[in-house]
Amino acid sequence: MLQRKLPDLAGTNFLFRMKYSKWIGILACIALGIACYLPWTYHADVHKNFTGFYSEQSAYGKPGKTFIFLAVVAIALFLAQKVWAQRTLLFVSGVMIAYGIKSYILYTSCYNAYCPEKLPGIYLIIFLPLIIFMASLFPDMQLKPKPEE
Repeated sequence: MLQRKLPDLAGTNFLFRMKYSKWIGILACIALGIACYLPWTYHADVHKNFTGFYSEQSAYGKPGKTFIFLAVVAIALFLAQKVWAQRTLLFVSGVMIAYGIKSYILYTSCYNAYCPEKLPGIYLIIFLPLIIFMASLFPDMQLKPKPEE
């Protein structure tokens, strides 16, 4: 009777060790910076697109500045091959997710019986921080064993 040998998943780069997670995270950070310049919502009452850097009379602030700052910090932490940097990256990417949800609610909420039209940029500020968080969960780091005393 033939027996099939099961693949050793712990030794492969399939799920337990993502080989390209750092580069996927860095690309997602760059894409998040670009998404801040894309239109997030269209407000027909003022006939304008709102982005991460523009809202009518700066009513919603400029969340694009915060996203770009957090993305630059995340890129630096992705490139640092230290355990403390990877732990800090988890926190920073969690803050990005929370800030993305806050910005989504702020920009898409209805006012004066009017609801703005959602554009692709608003969905990217939710999706890309999730990608960054997933990439930070699976760092490609080689840990050195502690020397015996």
